[in-house]
Amino acid sequence: MAISGVSDRTSYIGSTILNLRSQLNDLTTQLASGKVSTTYAGQGLDRGFALSLRAQLSSISAFSDTATNVNTRLSVANLALQGLSDSGAQVKNASTTATLTLNNNGQTSGQITAQAAFANAVAMLNSQSGDRYLFSGRATDTPATVSADTMLNGTATQAGLTQLINERKQADQGVNNMGHLTVSSPPATTTVTSVAEDGSAFGLKLLSVQSSLTGATVTQPTGTPKAASVDLGSVNPDNGDKVKFNFTLPDGTTEAIELTATTTNPPPSASFLIGANTAATTTNLQATLKSSIQTLSDTSLVAASAIAASNNFFNPVATISGSAVNNQNAPAAPISGATQLSGAAGTNSLATSFAAGDTITVNGTPITFVASGATGNQLNITDSVQTLMAKIDQITGTSNSSTISNGAVTLHGADSGNLSISSSNQAALASLGIANNTTATPAPLRVGGPPFNTATSLVAGTPDNTVSWYTGENGTDSARGTAVAQVDQSISVQYGARANEQAFRQLLQNVAVYAAVTTNASNPNAGAQVTALAQRVSANLAPQNGQQQIQDVQAQFAGAQTSIKSATDRQTQLKGMAQTMLDSIEGVNQDEVATKILALQTSLQASYQTTSMLYQTTLLKYLPIS
Repeated sequence: MAISGVSDRTSYIGSTILNLRSQLNDLTTQLASGKVSTTYAGQGLDRGFALSLRAQLSSISAFSDTATNVNTRLSVANLALQGLSDSGAQVKNASTTATLTLNNNGQTSGQITAQAAFANAVAMLNSQSGDRYLFSGRATDTPATVSADTMLNGTATQAGLTQLINERKQADQGVNNMGHLTVSSPPATTTVTSVAEDGSAFGLKLLSVQSSLTGATVTQPTGTPKAASVDLGSVNPDNGDKVKFNFTLPDGTTEAIELTATTTNPPPSASFLIGANTAATTTNLQATLKSSIQTLSDTSLVAASAIAASNNFFNPVATISGSAVNNQNAPAAPISGATQLSGAAGTNSLATSFAAGDTITVNGTPITFVASGATGNQLNITDSVQTLMAKIDQITGTSNSSTISNGAVTLHGADSGNLSISSSNQAALASLGIANNTTATPAPLRVGGPPFNTATSLVAGTPDNTVSWYTGENGTDSARGTAVAQVDQSISVQYGARANEQAFRQLLQNVAVYAAVTTNASNPNAGAQVTALAQRVSANLAPQNGQQQIQDVQAQFAGAQTSIKSATDRQTQLKGMAQTMLDSIEGVNQDEVATKILALQTSLQASYQTTSMLYQTTLLKYLPIS
């Protein structure tokens, strides 16, 4: 008969042991890893939910990393903003409290303070967080500005602010420090004092004349260029009578020269001697007025000129400079502000006339010519070149009025804006010296010279001859939008900045001009020059209504940080809940696993013992003993 081995009968016991062993291995892995399974397949029906939770946790971690990076950048930027604000306050205080004593370089202690503050301000605008420049817009790998020294002193081939200030001073003072004004009497007239501009873009501009002079006739500023007059007539003024000439300075401020008629000889300051007749009095009035204009030109005008030069340097403007052209007079002469836009041969009109229905388009806005009754963006064909330039300035919103000199028109755009001009009548536009479809991009403005004291207009500096202080990205969109970070599924924050934003530029240019100007200590008007400059710097550094302030940028950054914190707090709570749910799916109870392991070990040990006993059983144990 056949006898079966033990292994054939007990193979099921081995299978059971292997199964127990497999269970023990799984439990041991769970105990070591704290996870139900090392694969998603082993997680059961909730494996899909677990995948979703893990994706959510990964997204939260990514948002958290972004929030950390952006918060770091914002913290660095806020330190820079606070430093800029402190520098402005420091210079403003120095401009009002510093003594007028000039050092060997012709500067006061307040100006020395401004030099240090300017260098610090430039350094702060070039702040970095990691390898990212924070005030360069989208050009994060480029410094926001050139160095402070280059800005002030230029390079071997490029003019800096200091040079532009000196050139502008010469241009504004003009010949004999008369501020581009002439004081004279008309031919064959001995009782009229005429004050006239010369049509230059520089110097003093007539605003108004006020008089209490007995018997005098005053003509207010009018014409192109403007002129005003005071006619004493046949009656001498009384002792103590006054006449006041009001002027606009290059920086937009106003100053007045008030003169008093007196019988005291020699006359006191700001007074003119009443002569034996009105002709003699007129001569004395003119002499005193000339002297007063020269004093004003060497005091407040110097300070205003420096402010204007700094504005031209820090606020690049697009400029279109036309070529010199003649009118159709007989003989022909250079066109002027009085030249008409249309007219017959032999008149002071353009060589090619504009006609009704023609248009000139400036920055996309058309100016339409009509026969008469112009309104809005319309011009009469009989209007003058000066009227056209004023209309163009109105459209562009420029702070630098367009000019015409020696037959050449110069047009300026708004600060940091492009400028374009075209016309449906190309020949008529050419008769203004401007080619059709001419465009220009912003550039720093400087005096067209040398010589500078007889210059008549501002011209655009080029990269070859003038420093461009801002080197970052120069877009027309919001500066904040140049850096955007997603800090939550539906929340993004904007934290970009450009160093040429109004708040930073305004601070920089006023600190820079105070640091750059030097004064000749031997000049009797030195104290008045420094005082006038300090007053303007102090006023300009004060908060201006309607203008961006550094505090506005700080508030925007604070808003971004608040949004980040809110998102981070919410994500922290969400992360905790998601992790708890994930742990309930993927995790195990350590005590329960340990108990199961002990039970399996006991079962496995019993199985091993039973199996061992079975495998030790032989047929001999069942045979009878002989």
